[in-house]
Amino acid sequence: MDAQLKAQRRRAATLARRHVYTEVPPMTSFFDSMSEGEREAFFKKERIRSARVLRRRKIGKNLRISVCLTIAIAIAIFAIVPIFFTFLNSFMSSPEIADNYGVIFQSLSGHAENGARYLDKTPMLKLVPQKVSVAQYKNLLFMSPTYLLKFWNSIILVVPIVAGQMAVACLASFSFARYRRKRREVLFFSYVILMLMPFQVTLVPNYMISDKLGILDTYWAIILPGIFSTFSIFLLTKYMRQIPSAYIEAAKLDGASEWQIFTKIALPTCKSAIFALTILLFIDYWNMVEQPLVLLTKIDKQPLSVFLSQINEAEIGIAFAASALYMIPPLLIFLWGEEYLVEGISRSGVK
Repeated sequence: MDAQLKAQRRRAATLARRHVYTEVPPMTSFFDSMSEGEREAFFKKERIRSARVLRRRKIGKNLRISVCLTIAIAIAIFAIVPIFFTFLNSFMSSPEIADNYGVIFQSLSGHAENGARYLDKTPMLKLVPQKVSVAQYKNLLFMSPTYLLKFWNSIILVVPIVAGQMAVACLASFSFARYRRKRREVLFFSYVILMLMPFQVTLVPNYMISDKLGILDTYWAIILPGIFSTFSIFLLTKYMRQIPSAYIEAAKLDGASEWQIFTKIALPTCKSAIFALTILLFIDYWNMVEQPLVLLTKIDKQPLSVFLSQINEAEIGIAFAASALYMIPPLLIFLWGEEYLVEGISRSGVK
């Protein structure tokens, strides 16, 4: 019985080996059945079809780019027109301004005796003045010291806030990024909650604390809350946490202290973010109105942004000139740090 089983297995193995080495019939392709002329006609047809598809894709891509570019240009024009409008109208004479915009002010509720009323004629919004006049700038800069006083008030308020907030933000962000413990995460989460709150909510507590500290109606009532704002700390912490740990470990192996790691690695790596935050903070606090109105009761200490909001109808020419000069510092800051601003906002990693 065993001999028969062995013979059957040997026979099966022999058949299996014969089937393994069975020769496979050659495969024929679609092009082998074609003649030389048919093959050339086929490839010519495919080249025409491919060129047509590529041309259609290129036209679609150019069309999408053109539509997006047109929309971007239209948005840019709508954003830039008010700036040119303000600068050019600041050179209008007072009678021309009254002729062009007087009908608008006459329809307001503060001007009319019986409240607001409809316009009796279409206002004329002119972009280019008929006669160039610099009388508004003369009155603003030389005849009255109010503008220069308000301008320096803005500088005294904005520069310490921006410098102090960036110093606090760099140190606090490095601490949050370097030492990730449970208590620090809870503190960082409280920072996020404070950042989400609108600043109008904190005006009353700031007023009460300033009153208790005896700094109400002084510059410190605005500078101190601005220095310890949470927005820059939150944004800079997220940026510093992207620094590769290999950089810090290599510096520690070389004997670098925490201060050297902060000054030699963290700050240079986050340079673009620091410049971007500086520009954003300057523009934000340059345009503040609510804080000075609540915390500064003396008119002589209020900044230029409050002065512009209090110009009346009779000084509309002064308003145009003051607005034109008011936009110069933010524009210069933006043009100086445009590259850092774009890089700091769009950059998602560390080189």
